[in-house]
Amino acid sequence: MAARNSPFFDTATTLGKLVAFFGISALCGVLAAGLLVPVAAAAGTAASGSIEFFDELPSELERGSLATPSKILANDGSLIATVYEENRQPVALDQVSPHMVDAILAIEDDRYYEHGGVDLQGIVSALVSNATSDNQRGASTITQQYVNNVIIDTNRQNNEEVVFSGDKDYGDKLREMKLAIAVEKELSKDEILEGYFNIVPFSGTTYGVQAAARYFYNVDAKDLNIAQSALLAGVVNGTTYFSPELNPDRSLERRNLVLQRMLDTGRITQEEHDAAVATGLDLQLTPVSSNCVGAAQAPYFCDYVTRLVLNDDSFGATEEDRNKLLRRGGLTIKTTLDPEFQAAAQTAVNETANPDTTDAEIGHSMISLEPGTGKILTMAQNTRYTPELADGNSVQNFNVDSYQNGDPNKPLNGLGGFQPGSTYKPFTVAAWLDSGKTLNTTLNGSKRTYPVGTRWNASCFGGAYVSTTEWTPINYGDTNYKTTTVLDGLANSLNTITLAETRELDLCKFQEMAFAAGVHNGKGSNGETEMLEINPPSTFGGGGDASPMSMATGFATFAAEGLKCEPIALESVTGADGTEYRVPPQSCEQVMRKEVAQGVNMATQRVMTNGSGINLQVGVPTAGKTGTNDTRSQTWFMGYSTGMVTASWIGNWKANASTMSDKLIGGRIYPEIDGSLIAGPSWKNYIQRIAGQYEAKAFANPPASMVGGTTPPRTSTPPPRANTPVPPPSPPASPAAEQKPPAGDSDGGDGNGGDKEGEDGGGDGDN
Repeated sequence: MAARNSPFFDTATTLGKLVAFFGISALCGVLAAGLLVPVAAAAGTAASGSIEFFDELPSELERGSLATPSKILANDGSLIATVYEENRQPVALDQVSPHMVDAILAIEDDRYYEHGGVDLQGIVSALVSNATSDNQRGASTITQQYVNNVIIDTNRQNNEEVVFSGDKDYGDKLREMKLAIAVEKELSKDEILEGYFNIVPFSGTTYGVQAAARYFYNVDAKDLNIAQSALLAGVVNGTTYFSPELNPDRSLERRNLVLQRMLDTGRITQEEHDAAVATGLDLQLTPVSSNCVGAAQAPYFCDYVTRLVLNDDSFGATEEDRNKLLRRGGLTIKTTLDPEFQAAAQTAVNETANPDTTDAEIGHSMISLEPGTGKILTMAQNTRYTPELADGNSVQNFNVDSYQNGDPNKPLNGLGGFQPGSTYKPFTVAAWLDSGKTLNTTLNGSKRTYPVGTRWNASCFGGAYVSTTEWTPINYGDTNYKTTTVLDGLANSLNTITLAETRELDLCKFQEMAFAAGVHNGKGSNGETEMLEINPPSTFGGGGDASPMSMATGFATFAAEGLKCEPIALESVTGADGTEYRVPPQSCEQVMRKEVAQGVNMATQRVMTNGSGINLQVGVPTAGKTGTNDTRSQTWFMGYSTGMVTASWIGNWKANASTMSDKLIGGRIYPEIDGSLIAGPSWKNYIQRIAGQYEAKAFANPPASMVGGTTPPRTSTPPPRANTPVPPPSPPASPAAEQKPPAGDSDGGDGNGGDKEGEDGGGDGDN
C-alpha cells in the first residue's frame, strides 16, 4: 500500500524534522489535556488542526474476537488437523514467562505502568532524537500497539482497508492515541498486556506469544527463558526484518539489544545478561501445519468435514460467514473417525497401491461405516493430499459424492463415484426375496440372446421397458451356463442367473430398493439424490456411478437388517466461547424387511465360503461381494460384519473406461484385474490389522420359508406386452458376464460389447 504521508512532513528532510517536532509538540499539549479532561484534543494532518477533528475521532475501540485456530478431532480426541487463518493459542497473562514480560516492557515500553495509554515523555524524547539525529525511534506505547493490532485485525475481519505503521498519517496516529486513552479507562494494565501478548504477530501466520514460543522453541510461553524471551521481544519490532529464520545475524543483534535494555532497566543482572548473550539462537522450529494439507491423519476425511461445515447454514448465513467461523472461530470439531481403524486402512491402501509405485491414474480408496449408526470410521486414499500438481497428488476425494445431497451449491470435492459392477447384484437378490421368492429357487442359467423389442416388466416405465438393441449377456470366460439356485448364482456371480431373476421381477424394484438402502448417483447435481438408471444391464452393473460411501451405506443397510442410517461424520462442534453448534443428528430408517436383509446376508456370506471371496476369509463371520467392470477399469470389494462395513475400491480415476491391465499397481502389473485379486486382499490386509476391535457376531438366519428347498429349474419367459405407451429408453449396453473361476478366487469381466460406464447402465463382469 502506498504511503499517505505529506512530503512537507517527510522526516527524512531537516525541514520535515523541525515541522514534525514543533507540530507534534503542540499535539502533546493537547493530549496532555486529554489525559486530564474528557477527551479534549486538537490536530489535523499537521499540528494546526481543529479541536472538532479530534472530537470526531472514535473514542471506543471496536474489538472483534481474536482469530483462533479450529481443531478437528478423531473420536478419541486425537488431532486430525488444525484449521486456521492465524495460528494463535490465547493464554492468560499468568501463563506468560516473567522474563517475556520484562523483555517486552524493556524494549517496547519501559514506562508502561506509569502512563495513561500515551507516553508524552516518550513522545518528546523520540521527537528530539529523530529531529536531531539519523536514528529513528518510535514512541508508541504497548497500549497503542495493542490498539493498532486490534484495528488491523478488525479491519481484516470486516474486509476493510488495513493501514500499517509506515503508511499512517497524523490523523491515523491521533485516532490511535485517542483510542489508547479510552482503552486505558476501560481495561486494567494487566488486561491490556494480556491482550497484547495474544494479538501481536511474531512470524508469518504465527500470532501471540504462546504460538510463537511453540513455533520457535517448542516450549510453552510460561517456560521461556531470558534469551528466548529477548529474541521474541525483538522480533515484534519487525517480524520479517528481525526474523531468526530469514535474517539470523540481524535477529541475534536485535536480541542482544533487548538484553542490554533489560540490564539497563534493572530487569536482569549482569551475570544473567552475560550468560544470555553468550548463547546462540538455539531455535527448535516446530511449525503447526495448517488445514487439511498438514493433517496429522486422514486428510481426505478432514476435507470432507470442512466441506460439511461450509455447506451447513447452522454455522453461518453465508459461506463466507461459515469459512470465517471455521478458520477464526476456535471451533472444536469432534468427529466419528476411529484413528486405529484409519491407520490400519491407510496402511493397507498404501501397501496395495502406494503412489510412489503406482501409475498416477490408478486410485485406491477405503471407507468404513458402522451399521446401525452410520458413523464414518475410516476414509483412506492412496494419493497425497496436496494441491501441487504431480503424479500421486490429488485433493479430490475418491470416497464421496460430487455434491452433498445432489445440491450443486454444496460441493464435497468428491469424484462422485464409479460403476459399482457386480457389487450391485445383492440388490437384485433383495428384490427377489422381497417379492416372496426363495434363495434356493433353481433357475436356468443358459446363455441366450435378447432381441430388439424384448420387453421387461418395469412399472416405472409405464409397464414395460423395451430393448432397443440385441443383447447376449455372458458369464465370465463365456462358460458355466448352468442351472442352479439364486443363492449359488450370487456366490459365483453368474450374470445369466441374475438375468433370469430379473425376468421374473419388476425391473424398477431392485433399483428402488438399492436407492432406499442408500445407493444413489454420486454425480447427481439436480438438487436432490437420484437413483441409478433403470435398464436390464443395470441389474448387475448399477446403471451409473456410485461413490464408495454410497455403496457402503447400502451394504450397511444389509448388515443392520434393513435399517438404513445416513453417514455421519460430526459428533459435536463447540466454539471457543462455549457455543454448541447444531450438527446433523443420527438419521436411521427401516427401509427393508429384516428377513429380506437376513436373506441377502446369507447369500453374501456364501460369497466368502463358496465364491469369489473364498480366499478373503478372516476368521470371523463376514459377508462380501466383489465387483469388476467390463473394461477392467473399476474393481471393488464390499466386505462386512455385523459391526462394520467397508468399501474397498481400486480403479482408473482419470479415465473411467481405460483398463488397468497394463498399469503398475503397487509396483506390479497384475496378470488379471478383478475385485477378488486386488481390492479384496487390500480389505483383508486392513481387517487383519484390527482383529477383535470391531463387532463380528454371527449373522441372523432368514426364515426357513425364505431359504426354501431346491426347486425344479425355471425358464424365464418375457413378460406380457404392456398396453400403455413406453417412453423411449436409453439403449442398454452389452454387459460383461462373470462367474467364479474354478480356483474360486478370481473375478473379472468378460463381455461381447462392453459397458458404457454409467451412460446406459452398461454391464460388469466379475465375481
